[in-house]
Amino acid sequence: MVVDLLLIGLAVTLFPLSVMAFVLVLASPRGVRKGLAFILSWLACLVAVIGLVVLVTGGQPPAPRSAPSTAALVATVVIGLGLIGYAWYRRRRLHRGAADRAVSEKAPRKASSPDGISLRYAAVLPLLLQPWGMVSAAGVTVVHADLSDAGNVVALVVFCLVATSTLLVMELWMVFSPERAHHTLTGLHAWLTRHKEPAIFALCLLLGLWLVSHGLYELA
Repeated sequence: MVVDLLLIGLAVTLFPLSVMAFVLVLASPRGVRKGLAFILSWLACLVAVIGLVVLVTGGQPPAPRSAPSTAALVATVVIGLGLIGYAWYRRRRLHRGAADRAVSEKAPRKASSPDGISLRYAAVLPLLLQPWGMVSAAGVTVVHADLSDAGNVVALVVFCLVATSTLLVMELWMVFSPERAHHTLTGLHAWLTRHKEPAIFALCLLLGLWLVSHGLYELA
């Protein structure tokens, strides 16, 4: 479970669309304050998913080979296949020569300009840009968490921190070195605008393959 959560957390924190949106949030007027609202909302989404799963399981993992345990493994495989399918969709989209956008097509257009981002909107953006397929994979993984084990509790906390680490680093950098951070993050946004499709393809494909192989191995 720990390895799965770490891999999922890394995929979540490196997901290009949310990173691009956060750069725009930081570049907006009073960006640090809006960035904090974005991060808190982002964390709230992760905690809500974990809390919902823990509420259902009662903090106790299902018995091996039981119906709930098997269902969780099947869900892992299905989510993995979904990520692989999404990866190929993005690859075909790239090969068709689809025009790059500054932010995900799921986000309204005003998010593509720093001036159009208010504090309230910055808090709503994580709901639109969270990679929910990956977060769902984390939720299914948490089904196997035993909260009576302190190590499992630490693993859940570490997952939330890892999944938010890129945002936290950019936020702190903007606080302590705003001019340098602004220049570098602007360059990062431009680079991701050109390369986000291959990055999304690689992240989703690799994580999807891991989830499918791991789920099938446990089922066998």
